[in-house]
Amino acid sequence: MVRRARGEDIDPAKVQVLHCTHRCVRRAFLCGYDEVSKQSFEHRRVWIRQRLEFLASIFAIECITYAVLSNHLHLVLRTRPDIVAKWSDREVATRWLRLFPGRRRKDGSPEPPTEVEIKSITGDPKIVADRRRRLSDVSWWMRCTAENIARRSNREDEVTGHFWESRFKAQELLDEASLVACAAYVDLNPVRAAIAETPEESDFTGAKDRIDDLKQREDPAAMSDHQWERSGPQRFSGWLSPVEIDERSSAFEHPTGESHRRADEKGFASLSLSRYLELLDWTGRQLRAAKRGRIPDHLSSILKRLGLQPSSWCDLVADFGRRFRRVVGRPEMVHAAGGG
Repeated sequence: MVRRARGEDIDPAKVQVLHCTHRCVRRAFLCGYDEVSKQSFEHRRVWIRQRLEFLASIFAIECITYAVLSNHLHLVLRTRPDIVAKWSDREVATRWLRLFPGRRRKDGSPEPPTEVEIKSITGDPKIVADRRRRLSDVSWWMRCTAENIARRSNREDEVTGHFWESRFKAQELLDEASLVACAAYVDLNPVRAAIAETPEESDFTGAKDRIDDLKQREDPAAMSDHQWERSGPQRFSGWLSPVEIDERSSAFEHPTGESHRRADEKGFASLSLSRYLELLDWTGRQLRAAKRGRIPDHLSSILKRLGLQPSSWCDLVADFGRRFRRVVGRPEMVHAAGGG
């Protein structure tokens, strides 16, 4: 069968929510413990997480959640061409030069761009337009992830060749129910794989990052989850999209530059962070036990708001692991998931 062109699935010119996966070559455990070589490559999962956080500070793309496992990577990303369109030409050039610096220090870190380097981009409208488009393109995000990790890993192993298996896969999510279900599926990946028993033990996931920050929350009664997620830089999850939607939020109200860790403060679901984690915990119990169970009363309204029954919710979450579709969701609800 002829492989679909990437442009048929990903359009940098419009807001899209995409579930992306990338596997190591031959599905080998190149980011975990390799039974064949008896070597541990767990440190590469740290590399990937650090790279994702770095990219979140540069691209006009929101990382809703992620999971880095021993042989593959899951990401739920929302593109924001509406945000990159508001950036000045200088902002576009500065961000691009952070991503691809012309000069580096001895330790490998990028040197700040010079005026000459900035003007080499801003002085040509075609180059500016191209860089602006790339900064809201999921394909470029995934490329900047894959190439960096592949180079570092091959250098460490003193080998050449492919690190990632073929190209990454992407499926578009068109409504809030599909978006939340996919986020839950990604966050519960270690639980489903029997690597961890609970979300708080699921290392290298968006859920674990949020939970680790909640553990350090000083006074939960002082402000709502909605306010707390936007109150300041959270150590672990400050680069991820907030959970609860805030239609009034605007990235343009915040200063840009290296201190800005994520593209927007919008959020992605019509439920609070606490409710999302409760829903995640309940879903994990059902998927592990392969039983429908009785859903707690305070979660019923959440599923009802998403237009789902408890049984169909579990089927929807599990479905992301059974097959990989190009598009998931109800087209008439695209704006609920897409934002903007």
